[in-house]
Amino acid sequence: MYMLYELRIYTIHEGRMDAIQQRFERHTLGIFERLDIKVADFWIDQTGHPKLYYVMEYKNMEDRQLKWGTFVQDPEWVEVMRKSEESGPIIAKIEEIFMKRAEFFIR
Repeated sequence: MYMLYELRIYTIHEGRMDAIQQRFERHTLGIFERLDIKVADFWIDQTGHPKLYYVMEYKNMEDRQLKWGTFVQDPEWVEVMRKSEESGPIIAKIEEIFMKRAEFFIR
């Protein structure tokens, strides 16, 4: 079955790594679950760069667009984002990379 994977790379503003981790742990991951958005895996950079990496899994691009569009307009998410950024923005840059699993890789 074809799946679309999205690698999201967040570069975090200096001093805001705790804020982004708390936002994911306390709010964002729960909202994703409620909206049936699957996070396949999640990483924190260990080389000193203020970055988070996570992979989302979707049926296809249409599924991604529908679910992500629902997420960014979700009233709970809008409020969480507003409150978490009262003392300034958290994310400096977001990279989105869309991928499909290589056919030769069996898991």
